[in-house]
Amino acid sequence: MDLIERLFEGLLWRSRYVVLFAVLASMAAAIAIFFMATVDVVYLVSHLQHYADASMAIEARKTLHDETITHVVEVVDGYLLAIVMLIFGLGIYELFISDIDEAQDSKASSAILVIHSLDDLKQRLAKVIIMIMIVTIFEIAFKLKISGALDLLYLAGSVALIGLALYLTHASDGQGQHAPPKPGKSH
Repeated sequence: MDLIERLFEGLLWRSRYVVLFAVLASMAAAIAIFFMATVDVVYLVSHLQHYADASMAIEARKTLHDETITHVVEVVDGYLLAIVMLIFGLGIYELFISDIDEAQDSKASSAILVIHSLDDLKQRLAKVIIMIMIVTIFEIAFKLKISGALDLLYLAGSVALIGLALYLTHASDGQGQHAPPKPGKSH
């Protein structure tokens, strides 16, 4: 019976390697999104070559300006989404397969790519997703045509909610940074 149990438990433990499919797919998605966003930047820059043309009408320059700002925001959105996929892939690998030794020993990893728990992964992904939402709201606000006080109130409310989200995210970072005082010690 002991042999069957060890074999079964060994099989169960090795089944975690199925996560490699998610890791590889996440990394492939991250690379694809980085590539798409970079191609978008190349096209964005190539379309700007006429921006300094003195013969361009003011209306055409304004349209080009607005479209360029919108595209820049979309590119930032793309890069942030690629970062989400990168963090997810690396985090899942570290949680289920093995620590990435080079990331542990590297100062370049900046501790964002070193994941120690599922809560760690969730917190890092949540921060980047909040940034994506902020960029998306910025893009929407840029295109928004304010036609009345209610529209302005909605915009102000969204800015207030963004501020609250950033405050709460920052406040959650502060938790756990200060060790509680040891029992029996006075300050």
